Amino acid sequence: MQCRRRLAPLLRAPPPRTLLARLLSSSYPSPPPSGGGADGAAASGVAVKQVTRGNLSEALEELRARVRDAAFVGLDLEMSGVTSAPWRDTFELDRADVRYLKLRDSAQRFAALQLGICPFRWDPAKSAFVAHPHNFFIFPRKELPYDSSSHEFLCQTSSIDFLAKYQFDFNTCFHEGISYLSRAQEEEALEKLNVLHHDAMSASPNTSGEGEDVPLKSTADLLFTERMKIRFSEWRDAIRSNSTVDNNLLGNSKFGTDQFQTVFFKMRPAVMLNGFTSHQLKLIQQVLRKNFKDLMYVCTFGEDDTSEKRVVYTDNSDDSMLLMKDVQQDLLTSRKGKVESAIGIRHVIDLLASERKLIVGHSCFLDIAQVYSKFIGPLPSSMKEFSLGINKVFPHIADTRHLMSANDAVQYLMRQKSKSLSSAFSFLCPTAAESSTRTPVKIEVEADETTLSCFASGAKHEAGYDAFMTGSVFAQLCAHLDINFEHLTPKENLARNNRLQKYINHLSPSFNSGTVLDLSTGTERPDTGYKSRYPAAVYENVVLIWGFQSELRAKDIKDSICKVFGPASVTTIFSIDRTAVLVQFSKQESVNDFLDLKATLERADTAISVLHPLSTILQGGKTRAANYETYRDICNSSVSKYFFADQAEAVCPASNTELKCENLDAGDALGINDGILDETKNASVQRGEGAKYTSKNRDNSDISCQDILDVLQDGKTLFSKRINQT
Repeated sequence: MQCRRRLAPLLRAPPPRTLLARLLSSSYPSPPPSGGGADGAAASGVAVKQVTRGNLSEALEELRARVRDAAFVGLDLEMSGVTSAPWRDTFELDRADVRYLKLRDSAQRFAALQLGICPFRWDPAKSAFVAHPHNFFIFPRKELPYDSSSHEFLCQTSSIDFLAKYQFDFNTCFHEGISYLSRAQEEEALEKLNVLHHDAMSASPNTSGEGEDVPLKSTADLLFTERMKIRFSEWRDAIRSNSTVDNNLLGNSKFGTDQFQTVFFKMRPAVMLNGFTSHQLKLIQQVLRKNFKDLMYVCTFGEDDTSEKRVVYTDNSDDSMLLMKDVQQDLLTSRKGKVESAIGIRHVIDLLASERKLIVGHSCFLDIAQVYSKFIGPLPSSMKEFSLGINKVFPHIADTRHLMSANDAVQYLMRQKSKSLSSAFSFLCPTAAESSTRTPVKIEVEADETTLSCFASGAKHEAGYDAFMTGSVFAQLCAHLDINFEHLTPKENLARNNRLQKYINHLSPSFNSGTVLDLSTGTERPDTGYKSRYPAAVYENVVLIWGFQSELRAKDIKDSICKVFGPASVTTIFSIDRTAVLVQFSKQESVNDFLDLKATLERADTAISVLHPLSTILQGGKTRAANYETYRDICNSSVSKYFFADQAEAVCPASNTELKCENLDAGDALGINDGILDETKNASVQRGEGAKYTSKNRDNSDISCQDILDVLQDGKTLFSKRINQT
């Protein structure tokens, strides 16, 4: 058997004559001894290339060749957070558009801190995949002086604590992380440059400050301007009086001083202006503009963005225009170069997009949304637009979590197993000691010894290593789908494989969505393998309630509603957080009936409103209710409050959220108009044995507590009858 080398000795003493250090095994490196179980299944000894802004160019050159030869590429992201508030989490009762709005909010608010890329190349000679894990540190910073983009992002404390637990290197991330421009930001920056260039070319030489004369307020300013006139006049006259201008003339001590360094600029005599204040430079420009049509003030920028100011002699106005054109073109080229440099980590995304390779992720919807938000442009407003947009960039995406659920053979294999990445890797990718019972696809991790200092042993929840685990799990799943890699050519597009094609571009928007999204069409379908904990949602039957007393539980709210509408009136009640719930009624008309009843009870100042079963929900006077569309609008808002009730109050004014009931009185809200009220009173009188008089014989002062209770009971019964009749 061929000699196998582990990473640890490789890192300690790399063989001097070997260009490539290969970590070979019949399956996978052994897991560390500590932290057993699925959670401790991260393999040790995998060389992951660490990429920062210091070695990005070199890593990109190497990665291009790796991706070009890859059968597929594993991808993973580590982020600064997932949800900005508990209610922003995706719920099983969320409609598809609401779920997307929540995921979009997460991708927009939180930063991507690491990008993991791992190309997998099939090597027929070894009957193994060769993997090249890369871990890119990311940190958004302002790279362009004219970039108006906001670089703020949220950090979720639980996420930061989680990353710290797994030794995330925050110092490297924040200090050496690679910045980026999205495609939309690049386009905006180039458009601004073109506008600036056009404006500068439209101006005549020495007219940029015309009409903005600097007032000469002091004697020093007057003396300075007069001295500049004399100096520039003598310098120009000396140039004109000599048919040949050479270095000896320019270096003449009369003109070559510390502040007036004489040079050539674009084959023309020039004076470098050193040591002048900004105010003095403005005075010099004013002197040139008013007194010297053949002297041009030129400001250029060096490689380190330091400005260089010169006064350049031109032969005539045509020469001045030509000089200005050359200067502006150089400035445009320099600025475009800075935009190109500021693209940063997005070069990796552009590389993956241009090669059109199969991208493999694990529960990767949020990862893909982050990639779109950070490197493509602002996320679209709808799931369909997003799906079609990302499909143009990455036409082939596979989600290993979806693969675990979509195939019967894999489902049986993964029964009673967690579908987390580390658990799937532990189960599907056995160590060398376990390989006797299974014959997994062989994986080889390859590291370039010539740059060995850039490599580190991979660890779980590092993006580069997670990308490696994702690709490894994918390879094993493909084997269980009876995909034979032995016939795979090195440059064959695995996404075209007949056995795999039906799983490509299908992924679950979230673990509890119960749906599968087709990225090629933007449509969702039910996930037949998903077992829902709730009855099927009928969103026309759903009411959103918020702002009730904090001690009130969802069960209490359901009981209060069922006392009025009947025990089977509520099919589902779901807590958004401790300030809001979603209530699904069994009948659509109950939504309006509930909203009407609530509005009228709040307006009425009677015993009925106080003793009514819904008073439990309305206690405190801040309870609000609306239909499901209002819930969607609240989730769509850019406002972000921790509690849903606060969010709803910030987004929706009271007049816009609840159905208006101007034409209803307290009796109408219960479905008991004047006739029904009379019927109710008579019913209560008839029920009382030995009653000697009816309610008509009483005045208001004669109403007893029992009478009120009787009216409430009969009103409830009659209202239920009315609902049943409709």
